[in-house]
Amino acid sequence: MNNYEGIFVVKPDLSEDDVKNVFKAICEGVTKNGGTVKKEENWGKRPLAYPIKKFKEAYYYKLDFASSSDAIAKLEGAYKLDSNIIRAMITRR
Repeated sequence: MNNYEGIFVVKPDLSEDDVKNVFKAICEGVTKNGGTVKKEENWGKRPLAYPIKKFKEAYYYKLDFASSSDAIAKLEGAYKLDSNIIRAMITRR
């Protein structure tokens, strides 16, 4: 199991409950693929450096987790299919 860090950028036009559900789905994706969540950080709504899909601000979410390297490709694919996640970046720590 390797340690990873994920930064997720979520649509700003969602309600607070929807944003919490997206964050919960991100964590559940890690645990369903055999990983463990170590730390979650909600950075709140922040302006983007440049517009992404016509949005000028978004919710940021950071996740520290441990997972196998095989599960990372599955996670990235699932996060790309989620329409509420604008961008996702997972890096090995």
